Amino acid sequence: MMQFTFDAPTIIRTKRDGGVLSDAAIDWVIDGYTHGRVADEQMSALLMAIFLRGMTKPEIVRWTTAMVNSGERMDFTDLRRDGKPLALVDKHSTGGVGDKITIPLVPIVMACGGAVPQAAGRGLGHTGGTLDKLESIPGFSAELSKARIRQQLCDLGAAIFAAGELAPADRKIYALRDVTGTTESLPLIASSVMSKKIAEGTKALVLDCKVGSGAFLDTEAESRELARTMVELGAAEGLVTRALLTDMETPLGRTVGNAVEVAESLEVLAGGGPADVVELTLALAAEMLDAAGIDGTDPAQTLKDGTAMDRFRKLVATQGGDLEQPLPIGPHSETVTAPRSGTMESIDAMAVGLAVWRLGAGRSVPGGRVQSGAGLRIHRRPGEPVAAGEPLFTLYTETPEQFQAALAELDGGFSIGDEPPPQRPLIIDRITSGD
Repeated sequence: MMQFTFDAPTIIRTKRDGGVLSDAAIDWVIDGYTHGRVADEQMSALLMAIFLRGMTKPEIVRWTTAMVNSGERMDFTDLRRDGKPLALVDKHSTGGVGDKITIPLVPIVMACGGAVPQAAGRGLGHTGGTLDKLESIPGFSAELSKARIRQQLCDLGAAIFAAGELAPADRKIYALRDVTGTTESLPLIASSVMSKKIAEGTKALVLDCKVGSGAFLDTEAESRELARTMVELGAAEGLVTRALLTDMETPLGRTVGNAVEVAESLEVLAGGGPADVVELTLALAAEMLDAAGIDGTDPAQTLKDGTAMDRFRKLVATQGGDLEQPLPIGPHSETVTAPRSGTMESIDAMAVGLAVWRLGAGRSVPGGRVQSGAGLRIHRRPGEPVAAGEPLFTLYTETPEQFQAALAELDGGFSIGDEPPPQRPLIIDRITSGD
């Protein structure tokens, strides 16, 4: 029987013209790109065609499966602690501005008896990446061997690692999406997230799906559809999967960047920190513990009694990090002051995210270096009183020539009024399989 041979231009044209890719075509192009037979230029064109034309549910399922199959699946089902199987659970955010939640969340879940195999990502577009943030800690490394990951899950209850050989097709596509304007695509977001999470060997997964100006998708309806799609992809693989829709109209907390977000996370672990960061961290912790079947623990107590901080310090030290050394901060700073007195009405998460990207906290080419010390501090959040001339934002960078572009992104990205703005709920909805 004659075997049909695919080629990249035909697959690109099919999607460009609104066609549906066959399972075999998807398998071929993902395998071809993983092994260098499909060029970056060709995959870039296909990603843009998918961005513009979308994908059917069966296409998304197959694309996800092909990316999982591009590497190996990790399996931790044989691991035991105190003679019992590990309660494996993970969390993923679809990407936000000031979203440092993973950093305090993982040690809270560790302290409550969960085991978190956290395959974390780097920054994408205007959003920061957990690995870029944690790597601002002197010495910290996320390059862990499989044996090391297994050992840490048993001994500590967590490992935060670069995806490495997990879904290697996604690693290449992720970097390409970051620099080709194709990040904000529901099929590409869903398949990217779920391919890594399916491959990493977790048994339960909680998704934090962002809604608002700082999210990748424009509307709440699209974010809701993304959440449902990912929950369905997880359920189809036997993963206990649920999602929270959470607000990303305003940056989370008071810092955006890399090291500045680690510093704020340490404040949370010390029992303080911004109220919104604490609220979302504890809500996601409760969901993770429930999904993993862990009850009888209080996540908030781990912040009060210091056990979460202890777990974080052990985790960081085990992965080579030294929290005794000062976190880097950009040596050059600029301050934006209030043009009038009143109440801070709004801060646009997208404007802040792009400003911080301009300062050097993100990438403009695949594999580019990020500045650990680049970032922004928010002095007045929505609802807080403002006096004319007082600081609203402080910007930090190693490269002062980038201030002009960053300030241009921030211009018009906040407003001061006479009345406090209406309060927005941080947690909008909860989506589970079958919703």
